[in-house]
Amino acid sequence: MEGRIDLVLFDLDDVLYHYSRRRRAERLSEITGIAPEVVRAAVWDSGLEAAGDRGALGREAYLQAFGERIGRPVSLAEWVDARRAAVSPNGPMLALAARLRAATGIAVLTNNPELLTDHVDVICPELRPLFGERIFASASFGAAKPDPECFGRCLAGLAVAPSAALFVDDLAENVAGARAAGLHAHHFTSVEAFRRDLVARGLDT
Repeated sequence: MEGRIDLVLFDLDDVLYHYSRRRRAERLSEITGIAPEVVRAAVWDSGLEAAGDRGALGREAYLQAFGERIGRPVSLAEWVDARRAAVSPNGPMLALAARLRAATGIAVLTNNPELLTDHVDVICPELRPLFGERIFASASFGAAKPDPECFGRCLAGLAVAPSAALFVDDLAENVAGARAAGLHAHHFTSVEAFRRDLVARGLDT
C-alpha cells in the first residue's frame, strides 16, 4: 500500500503473546476451587469480560463483579496470577517488534480491562522494555475492538493519523474494524506472513 507507516499497532493476545483461555479458567479453578466450566460460563459466557474490555466497569467494580459471577471473591493478586498463567511470550514476534523500532513507532492495543495494563509488568514482563508506556487497554478508551472508536481514540492520544498506522490482529473482525477506522491492517496468521507484509510495505526487517 502507498503511504508512510509511522506506527505499527500490535494486538497482544495470540499475536505478541500466546494466550489460553482454558489455562486461565483452570488457574482460577485451582485458586477458587470452582470448576473450570463454571468459571468459563460465569466470566466469558455472561459477557463480563466484554463489558470489562469496553470499560463499562471501573477497576474495582470489574473485580467485584468477577468474584460475584463465579461465586467467590477474587483478589487483585489472584486475578493477576490467573492472567499471568494464561500467557507465554511469542518470542519471534517480540523480536520482530524490537527490530521494527528502528524503522517506525510501535505500540500495543489490546481488548482488556485496565487491570491488565496496570499490572502488565507482572503479566507480560517482556513488553515494557519494547513498548515503554505505549501499552493500551481498550477499556481506557471506553470502547473495544472492532469498534472504530477504539482505534480512533488510541491513535488520537498518540498523535498518529489512521492512514499512517498499521494494525496487526489475529481476529478478522478486529482487522475489519481497523480498516473501517482508516488504518492499514494485517490479519495475523504467522510471523513469516507478517514479515512478508512488512517487507511489501517498505518496512524491511
